[in-house]
Amino acid sequence: MKRSVTARRLALVGCFRPRQCGIATFTADTYDHLRAARADLAIDIYAMRSRTDPDMGSEVALAIDEQAPTDYRAAAEAINASGAQVVWLQHEFGIFGGAAGEMIFELVDRIAAPLIVTLHTVLAEPNADQRRVMDRLVARASKLVVMSDYGRETLRDVYGASADQIVHIEHGTPDRSFVDIAPLRETLGIADRPVISTFGLIGPGKGLEAAIRALPAIVAQYPDILYRIVGATHPNLVASEGEAYRESLERLAESLGVADNIAWENRFLDTEELLDQIELCDIYLAPYPNLQQITSGTLAYAVALGRAVVSTPFVHARELLADDVGILLPGTDSEAIAEAVLLLLAIPDERRAFQRRAYARGRRTAWKVIARACATLVDRVALPEFAAGTRRMPTIEGAWALCDDVGMLQHSIHLVPDRRHGYCIDDNARALMLVHLLPARAQELAQSRALSFASFLQHGWNPDRGVFRNFMGYDRRWLEDEGSEDSNGRTLWALGHAAAHAASPAMRDWAADLFDLAAPMAERFKSPRAIAFALLGAAARLAHEPANARAWTIVERGGAFLCALWKSTRRPGWDWFEAGLSYDNARLAEALIRAGQRLRSLPLEEAGLAALDWLAGFQTAPEGHFRPVGSDSFNRPQESLPFDQQPLEAWATIDACATAYDATRGKVWRARAETAYAWFLGRNDRGIALADPKSGRCLDGLTPRGINRNSGAESVLAYQIASRTMATIFWRDAVPETPARTLTASVPALAG
Repeated sequence: MKRSVTARRLALVGCFRPRQCGIATFTADTYDHLRAARADLAIDIYAMRSRTDPDMGSEVALAIDEQAPTDYRAAAEAINASGAQVVWLQHEFGIFGGAAGEMIFELVDRIAAPLIVTLHTVLAEPNADQRRVMDRLVARASKLVVMSDYGRETLRDVYGASADQIVHIEHGTPDRSFVDIAPLRETLGIADRPVISTFGLIGPGKGLEAAIRALPAIVAQYPDILYRIVGATHPNLVASEGEAYRESLERLAESLGVADNIAWENRFLDTEELLDQIELCDIYLAPYPNLQQITSGTLAYAVALGRAVVSTPFVHARELLADDVGILLPGTDSEAIAEAVLLLLAIPDERRAFQRRAYARGRRTAWKVIARACATLVDRVALPEFAAGTRRMPTIEGAWALCDDVGMLQHSIHLVPDRRHGYCIDDNARALMLVHLLPARAQELAQSRALSFASFLQHGWNPDRGVFRNFMGYDRRWLEDEGSEDSNGRTLWALGHAAAHAASPAMRDWAADLFDLAAPMAERFKSPRAIAFALLGAAARLAHEPANARAWTIVERGGAFLCALWKSTRRPGWDWFEAGLSYDNARLAEALIRAGQRLRSLPLEEAGLAALDWLAGFQTAPEGHFRPVGSDSFNRPQESLPFDQQPLEAWATIDACATAYDATRGKVWRARAETAYAWFLGRNDRGIALADPKSGRCLDGLTPRGINRNSGAESVLAYQIASRTMATIFWRDAVPETPARTLTASVPALAG
C-alpha cells in the first residue's frame, strides 16, 4: 500500500466559530483560506468548546469539551481513524483544561500523524506549569510555528527547540483595496470627526486607562475627536465580576471630562464587520502594557488596511511596525500617546505617509500569501509516499561493529559504540541467537563471535543465587548480583535456541548443559514475559533432547500460566494477556502457540492464535501499516500511545507470525509479517526507513519528530534476526499456502 502524494488530510485543532475569541477567528480564517488555496486538501476541524459556547456548526468534525479529558482522547482516536496525515494545533495556554492547559497532552500524546503547533504565546519567563507544557510540545511537535522573530529566538534560547523545527509564518490579514474615507463613517454620522480606535476583548491588560488619560490633552486641541473602543468585555471577566471593569473605565472618562469623546461598541464583531470598523479610523491605537505579547490580530489587520498606527513597543508591534510602518511609543505613557496622536492629526501628509507604508507592508501578510505558506508546510510535514520494500539481507557487519572481545556493547551514539553503558546479558543472548540463525557455514565462520557471546552468558551465571546477572560495566565488573526475571528468561531462551540450532555439536552440548543447570529458576518466575521467554527456550531445547524433563516442566507450566492469564484478563475489545501493552508483546502469544504445538493441545494453540490475531489488528494503522505500541504507553490499561516505537516490537511480531504460519500455513500471517517488516524500511508513521541493509544497522526508534539516530544493540539485533526469520520462513517461493485455521471453534469464551 502506498500513500497518495496528491491527496492530503489535515486535522485542525483549536477554538472555532461561533466561539467569540481571537483564536477562534484565527482558526476559522486559516480553515477558510487554506480551503481556497488548496482544493485537494481535506480539512477536519476539532473545535475546543466551553460549556457556555453555542452549538458547533456542520463544519466541525468533533467538539472537545475543554474540561473533559475523555473528549481529548476521543478526538485523538477520531484523528487517527480519519487517516489525517498532519495535525495542526493552535496553542494558547488558556483554551485547554488543566494547569497551564496541560489537558491537551491527552490529545497530542495519542496522535500518530506529524504535529504542527502554532504558538500564539511564547513566554520568556514561564512559570513551572507553563514550562512543563511548552517542553512537552517542543518535544512532540514536528514543526513549531511562530508569528515573530522574537518567538523564534525564545523557542531556541529558552526552550531548546532546534532551528529547523521552527517556522516563522506571520499572522494572516485581509487583502482589501485601500480606503481613505470609509463609507461606514457616513452611516454612523461621524464623517468629519477625527477617529482613534482600539479593538479587541476588553480587560485590564488592554492599557485603556492610559489611552483615556491621554484624551484631555488631545481634546484640548481637537474637541471633536472620537475614541472608539470596539469589543466586548472578556467573557472570563464578565463571568467573575460582570461589567465592573468597563464601568470603572467609564467613571474614569467622566472624571476627566472626556466621556462624550468616547464611543463604546460592547460586542464581539465578526471578521468582516471588524475590518469595516478598523477602516473607518484615522489612527489605530494599541496601548497594550504587556510588552511580551507576540501576536495581535487587530494590529496586523490595521497595518494591512493601511491605517496610521500608534502602539506600545510590544513584540509583535516592534517587528510589524519596523522601518517607519507606524509609531512606536516608549511604553504605556499617556503623554507619549497624546503627543503621537496630535502629530498625526496636525500633519495630514505625515499620517498619509504612514498609511502608505502600512498598506504596502500588509501585502506581505495577505491571507492568500499566508495560506500558500501554510499549505507548503503541510506538504513538507505530511508523510511521503511509502518506499517500496526490499528483500535484501543486511550485512552482518552492522552487528559485529558493536562487539569487542568481551561481547556486544549495549548502546551507541549514532553509529559509534558507547562504552559508558557497558554490556548486558540481554543483548549478548540475542547476539548468540543471531549467530545460530546464520547458515551452517556462516556459523562456523562466526565461531569466535559465538564463543564471546556464550562466554558472557556463562560468566553471568551466579551459582550462589541460582540466576544470571545482567549488567556489566565497561571495566568488566558486574553491576549487580541478580538480573531481572525477564533477562533471566531471555538467557534461558538463548541457551535453548543454541542447543537446537548451533552448527557445532560442542556448542549445542554446552548450551544444553547450562540450560539444564539454570532451568530450575524458571519455576520461580512471575513475569509473563520471563515465563514466555523461558518457554520458547524450552520448546527449542526439546528439539535437541525431546525427553528433557526440565524443558517439559517449563513448557507445561508456562502454557498453563499464559492460557489462564489470557482467559482471566481478556475483555470485549481487549483480547490480551494483560490490562495494558508493554514491550515484546507478541512473545506472549508466540509462546502460547509453541506450548500448544509441543503439548499437542489445540485449545492452547488456538488461544495463542486468537491473542496474536487481536494484537496484530490492534497494532495496524487505519492506513494498513504497522503501528507498534509506543514506549510512552507501557502498561497503560487498554490503550496504546503511538510513540516511541521500537524495533523490538516489529521483530517480536515477525517471529510470532512465523510461529503462527508454521502452525496454520495461513496467508494472513505471512501478510502480517511482511507488514511488520516493512516498518523497518519506511512503511511506518513517519515514512522513514530505520534499517539499512548496506550497513546492517537499525536506528533505535521512531519518535513523534522522526527517528532516534542512535543505533544500539537491541535495535540492530532486532533487524538482523527479523530479516533472517523473513528469509527462512516467508521468502521461500516454494512454501505451500493453505487457508488460515478458523479461530473460533476451540477458543475459550470471554466468560471462561
